Amino acid sequence: MIEMNTTFLPSARGGAPSTSPVRPRRLRRRAAIASLAAIATSALLPLFVWLIAVPGAGIRLVAGSGAAAQHVGPPSIAVAALLAGFTAWGVLAVLERVARHGRRMFAIIGWAVLVLSLAGPVLSGATGSVLVVLLVMHVVTGATLVIGLPSAARAGSIERDGRPRRTTSGSDRRTAVTGVRGDAAGRVR
Repeated sequence: MIEMNTTFLPSARGGAPSTSPVRPRRLRRRAAIASLAAIATSALLPLFVWLIAVPGAGIRLVAGSGAAAQHVGPPSIAVAALLAGFTAWGVLAVLERVARHGRRMFAIIGWAVLVLSLAGPVLSGATGSVLVVLLVMHVVTGATLVIGLPSAARAGSIERDGRPRRTTSGSDRRTAVTGVRGDAAGRVR
C-alpha cells in the first residue's frame, strides 16, 4: 500500500490540504541498495582491469615520471572509484530534487565529466600499455556510474499517480510508453 502524505500547502486559493505520494520505505531502500551496488561495481571493475593488467600481463602501472611518479595500486583505485561513485550519487540526488529531468541532466553531466577525466591519464605522462590500462579503468568506472546510478534511482521511483513504477522489458515497453498494448503493426496479443 502506498503511503499518502497529507500536508497543508499554501496556495493562491487560500491553501487547501493536498495529498502527494510519498515514496514508501521499501522503494527508497530498494533504490539505495541498487545505488550502492552500482557504486560497488564501479569500484570492482577497475580492480578487475588491474588484476588482468598488472599480475596477469606484467604491466607496471605508474602514472607520471620522475619525482612525480605515482604507483597505481588497488587501494588508490578503490578509493578513487568510491569517491567518484558517492560524489555522483550526491549529484544525482540533487538533480532529481531541483530539476524536472534530473536523470537526463545527470547523464549529460556524467558523460562530459567522464570525457574530461580521460585527460588525467593522458596529461600524467603515461604512455603505451600503461596509458591504455588507465583509460580503460576510467571508462569502466565512469560508464558504470553514468548508466548504473540512474537505473538504480529508477528502481525506487513511483509513478505520478502514486503507484510503484513497473519495470518493463521487451514488448511491455511499448505498452508502458504508449499505453497501447500490441506490436508495431498494432496487433493486440
